[in-house]
Amino acid sequence: MRTVDLITKKRDGGELTENEINNLISGYTDGSIPDYQMSAMAMAIFFRGMTPMERANLTMAMVHSGETIDLSAISGVKVDKHSTGGVGDTTTLVLAPLVASIGVPVAKMSGRGLGHTGGTIDKLESIPGFHVEIDNRTFIDLVNQNGLAVIGQSDNLTPADKKLYGLRDVTGTVNSIPLIASSIMSKKIASGADAIVLDVKTGDGAFMKEMDEAEELAACMVDIGNRVGRRTVAVLSDMSQPLGNAIGNALEVKEAIDTLRGIGPDDLTELCLTLGSHMAVLSGVASTKEEARKLLEQSIASGQALSKFKTFLAAQGGDADVVDHPERLPSAKFRIEVPAKEAGYVAAIAAENMGLAAMLLGAGRATKESVIDLAVGIVLHKKIGDSVRLGESIATIHSNTESAPEALAKIYESIRIQDQPVTPPPLLVGEVK
Repeated sequence: MRTVDLITKKRDGGELTENEINNLISGYTDGSIPDYQMSAMAMAIFFRGMTPMERANLTMAMVHSGETIDLSAISGVKVDKHSTGGVGDTTTLVLAPLVASIGVPVAKMSGRGLGHTGGTIDKLESIPGFHVEIDNRTFIDLVNQNGLAVIGQSDNLTPADKKLYGLRDVTGTVNSIPLIASSIMSKKIASGADAIVLDVKTGDGAFMKEMDEAEELAACMVDIGNRVGRRTVAVLSDMSQPLGNAIGNALEVKEAIDTLRGIGPDDLTELCLTLGSHMAVLSGVASTKEEARKLLEQSIASGQALSKFKTFLAAQGGDADVVDHPERLPSAKFRIEVPAKEAGYVAAIAAENMGLAAMLLGAGRATKESVIDLAVGIVLHKKIGDSVRLGESIATIHSNTESAPEALAKIYESIRIQDQPVTPPPLLVGEVK
């Protein structure tokens, strides 16, 4: 069948077969199907959607468009975790050593961030000496030895997804749930995961700002995972305000260390325990979430989780002494306090705007070519529902310039204070299995 016939079929609401989807993706990957035809197909999918079987077949076609990572040499069930993104999302830095410390093997492929702050690798590289440039054999050996390793994403992992994402970005088809779900799940499956835990964000700072859209995306991804033989669970969590208190690379590393030490922010700690409990159950290390949570809490209390983080850092060339001496992390030259202009209660903290404020300081990338300043960022001192006195510092800007008027203005624009007490929004808002 010609490509134009497949476009017409989908445009008219038809269901594409596995063979048709495979031919479509392989043709687009090798260049025999041009961008203009794939754009038309993406738009047809945007309006017509895809059936559950089409979504699973699209996902696997993208998985097989490039190399896949074979983790079979690693003993145990390999459980991967994915977050749909947000502001101050430090969960991987805490989760990876935490679940590894109770026997869940973590073989993590991560990327660099484009947006508010760096990705997991950028954050880890704020630790002196740490590197992810290791070959696959070393990667697997480190996981078998220490239970944990992190490597950069291969350039040849799901090339069809990279190509299609770039096209969607300029054709108004980014917000297609079947295309988003297959994009995310193809990378997780190609990375070698046996099981997958998804943290799907909703709210102002999330990609899916509305709850019904987040639920639909979560259900779609869980269905894809289970349909292709990967046990998959999704947790829906609130991103109407930043997660934790720190926004910025080295600042988030310090917050992760505090959380592994048992003195981190309540919301970050709770989300990590929840996601970690699911990972432990999927891996078979625990039978129930309650049992898993006890194991995780004991690991934090005993120092076992923190010790695992040190081992992980040292194994990949990092200065493990930063755990006990966080002053070794990159540090900004200036601290600029943000005093409250009125007394009352914090009613809202616009997460996306706070992320943009951090990016103005240099904590994130506006383009792929941008150079991140690993030291800068923002530390919140108040969250939604907290009381505030006039003149009390509601945040501290960590900057390498003596003043940061644009970031300061953006923070004031983001934080709303009112007279009446406010009930904080729930952190965990749903679950899909």
